[in-house]
Amino acid sequence: MTDPNRRAFLRASSAAAAGLALLPNAHARGNDVIKVGLVGCGGRGTGAVDNICEAAGGTYNIKIVALGDVFEDHLRNCREATKNGQHTKDKYDVSDDRCFVGLDAYKKVIEASDLVILATPPGFRPGHIEAVVEAGKHLFAEKPVAVDGTGIRRVLAAADKAKEKNLAVLAGTQRRHQPGYVESLKRIHDGAIGEVNGGQVYWNQGAIWARKRQPEWTDVEYQLRNWYHFLWLCGDHIVEQHIHNVDVANWAIGAHPIRAVGMGGRQQPDAPELGQSYDHFAVDYEYPNDVHVMSMCRQIPDCENNVSETIVGTKGRFQSNGYRFSGANRERVRVQDGNAFVHEHVDLLESIVSGKPINELRQVAESTLSMIMGRMSAYTGKAVTWEEALNSKLDTFPKDLDLKGSLAEPEFPRPGVTELI
Repeated sequence: MTDPNRRAFLRASSAAAAGLALLPNAHARGNDVIKVGLVGCGGRGTGAVDNICEAAGGTYNIKIVALGDVFEDHLRNCREATKNGQHTKDKYDVSDDRCFVGLDAYKKVIEASDLVILATPPGFRPGHIEAVVEAGKHLFAEKPVAVDGTGIRRVLAAADKAKEKNLAVLAGTQRRHQPGYVESLKRIHDGAIGEVNGGQVYWNQGAIWARKRQPEWTDVEYQLRNWYHFLWLCGDHIVEQHIHNVDVANWAIGAHPIRAVGMGGRQQPDAPELGQSYDHFAVDYEYPNDVHVMSMCRQIPDCENNVSETIVGTKGRFQSNGYRFSGANRERVRVQDGNAFVHEHVDLLESIVSGKPINELRQVAESTLSMIMGRMSAYTGKAVTWEEALNSKLDTFPKDLDLKGSLAEPEFPRPGVTELI
């Protein structure tokens, strides 16, 4: 549930929206409808639609008007959930002619919408982001925003273009909008732990889902439905999931890493549906001024779990679980956190109607590339610099992708053998 005090503040702080210069396709509060379209109708996409509708409440006038997905069953399930959801049913306005299926569905959703939510597998994100920005539409892009350096370069160019067009772009790094994190990071930046000089970040959990291949699936359909385990779609879980934790480190330090040395592999028994994905990574991230952050992520059952960040400074440390500070300044941030997935959409909608655009695209692109360089190091066993990752010629997205076509699975990466591109 969104914090009612925060919602009241947002209403009061923008009561004079009519007097502000609005963004392209923006709509004054309570007047024209903001038409929202979704690209990627799986679980995260369906959840994002629910989140933005809860965020809108009675404050922001939105309608869900278009849905698009590669697979008809994904779209059908999402449409049913949205039509009948607690937060979505009053904002549902998806006619049959605004339901689109296929690899080009995103183009039609963009055309029908003022604000586009992108929740496909991450490998599609660079091309979809480019298309949304080119069309001059506002954007919510799930993280990560690419899976290789080639994709990141496209996203960084789109970030600049979005800024030129005064578009609102918000990313799915929801900790940046979570009250406890926002207040804690403010205190860190105000010197609560002195000068930041290191940290440790973790996403260690049990096994992730994997889908076995069905006889009727083509190569492409199988990889799309089992997208978490193929590099060109997911980037591996260090990129897709662990980005949240390293994003907090980047936020605290105020910079991205400049070098990474990593290791990883697969400890669980091999199974075809695990594709080329690793089940564990550990990376030493070096930041400017010899600041180092130890990063660890794991997806293995019956092991010690830990999803948290510790930021170390010259006068103490911050532990994200419980928002606790120790050292010279011993305190705990106590806030009503609410639902960060809803908070981020409140901030996005407020930026649209107030004419003060949020643009987080460069920020999330840098956090994504941080994870890509860690994966590159673990896959190859080599140290990888920021420039090497950013300028890498690796382009994992298949050429002439066809749902009915064949697509060989990439080889399993092996340190010391896999080439650093």
